[in-house]
Amino acid sequence: MSVCTFFGHRDCPKAVAPELLATLVDLVEDHDVDLFFVGRQGEFDAIVRRILKQLPYEYPHIHFAVVLERLPWQEKEFNSHNYSNTIFPEGLENVHPRFAVSRRNKWMLKQADFVVTYITHSWGGAARFAEKARRQGKTVINLAEKGPDGNNT
Repeated sequence: MSVCTFFGHRDCPKAVAPELLATLVDLVEDHDVDLFFVGRQGEFDAIVRRILKQLPYEYPHIHFAVVLERLPWQEKEFNSHNYSNTIFPEGLENVHPRFAVSRRNKWMLKQADFVVTYITHSWGGAARFAEKARRQGKTVINLAEKGPDGNNT
């Protein structure tokens, strides 16, 4: 049993979805990943969430959670969001909003065995957390580096 988390740039082409699906299926079937943690900050996270909502139909033993960076009542539009399948890591309730995403990402990285990313440049939070994952010995799969044969280039 293993855990996977995700880091990616806010801007991500929807065309990454088939490669993401193939990667997740491989992680479930060949690497015993059964728990996924994802954020909610950009297009990459949105694509991941859409796929993770569908995967349990094929693989009923897997679970996923959207990891919140702040408590729902701290948001302006509390009633406009669906909070099913969400978790809020202990200790984040007192973190200043400016640092909430980074602290949440640290928590997700600590839980993970595998990290799936969509990173096209070396700056920003997603790139920083992917590098931290590599330094910690996590398996990092960057979908932006996948070639047409499905292997990292």
